[in-house]
Amino acid sequence: MGRMELHITGDAAADQLLSDDAFALLTGMLLDQQVTMESAFAGPEKIRSRLGSLDPGTIADYDPAGFVEVFKERPAVHRFPGSMAGRVQALAETVHRDWNGDAAAIWSSGNPDGAEVLRRLKALPGFGEQKAKIFLALLGKQCGLQANGWREAAGHYGEEGSYLSVADIVDPDSLVKVRASKQAAKAAAKASKTTNA
Repeated sequence: MGRMELHITGDAAADQLLSDDAFALLTGMLLDQQVTMESAFAGPEKIRSRLGSLDPGTIADYDPAGFVEVFKERPAVHRFPGSMAGRVQALAETVHRDWNGDAAAIWSSGNPDGAEVLRRLKALPGFGEQKAKIFLALLGKQCGLQANGWREAAGHYGEEGSYLSVADIVDPDSLVKVRASKQAAKAAAKASKTTNA
């Protein structure tokens, strides 16, 4: 997993942690809502530098009120520190309990196919269908996941040459393209709401 160099946040230390630590990558994906992608995926490095660890067991056992404070410390880990701190702890608890603290086991243990990896991701707290598919696409496109059928399971996020999600960000140029396609999708969703009203 650590073979791949991820370039998502524009910050060398944050990107290095995402490349090296499966739980950091999973946490970044969890944080990726209502903030920019770069900010979300820079979150794990902020948590690690403040706690001294990103170990799921350590995070799961951390005092919940204290963990919210870790999130609030400036620069904040997320603009909704209370709810997102709780979600990260719930994720850490699940990885610690169900996967022996090894986030990478979710997509490697027992040699699962793409559909099974997607099922496992969707079982994680805070991972709905869309988030799970994007994360699966990220694993397949950038982290060397070889699971059979991962592209199909990831849906349109798995398509070659697409610029739809964080899975497609490899440099500043692709970040701009992904941001544009996300904005277009938002605008289209808004437009369809008004016509159907």
